[in-house]
Amino acid sequence: MSGRHRKPTSTGRTVAKVAVSTAIMGGAGVALAGHAAAAPDSDWDKLAQCESGGNWGINTGNGYQGGVQFSQSTWAAHGGTEYAASANQATREQQITVAERVLATQGWGAWPTCSQRMGLHSGATERSAPAPAATQNSHWTPQTDAAPQQPIQGDSTQEVFQAVDKAVATAQSQGFAVPQQALDAYNAFKSSGAKLDPSVVNFFEANKNVLPN
Repeated sequence: MSGRHRKPTSTGRTVAKVAVSTAIMGGAGVALAGHAAAAPDSDWDKLAQCESGGNWGINTGNGYQGGVQFSQSTWAAHGGTEYAASANQATREQQITVAERVLATQGWGAWPTCSQRMGLHSGATERSAPAPAATQNSHWTPQTDAAPQQPIQGDSTQEVFQAVDKAVATAQSQGFAVPQQALDAYNAFKSSGAKLDPSVVNFFEANKNVLPN
């Protein structure tokens, strides 16, 4: 029976809220932690060797793609779709960037067997990778005055905090558990008074429709 046209359930909406909120909290925690004890590229290469034989472009059709075998839901919830529709279509660097976000929110337990086998225990760090270049338009278009670029508002960080706080409260009131590691990192970042990285704010803007108003 197809559920394609069914109205999203309350449970489904709450799961989406938890996924988006956890990814944002992980980004905040990574920003606070900086590069201390960060996972080096060699750790990710070891993990990929174990998970996929080191093939960053693999898609075997088992529901997991890419070098470290992202599920589609994990890839999307941690901002992977800003790079590619699925992990196997992204570059190694882009996949590692998203993997760092997963590490920040879920720890190495996201890859329980291979992380233990490889002895991986380093911390997460914030990374960035080039987004895919926009496809050039082969047709001529008349030149117009460029619209002024809208700067990121100074209160964007507070807007994100308020939305995440509401989403977490809603999820917890419905019995959903939010990872304590992510909560601790998020609360520490809020207390620090620092501003969120623009990439985290942009991720929020792209997904805020699933968060409570």
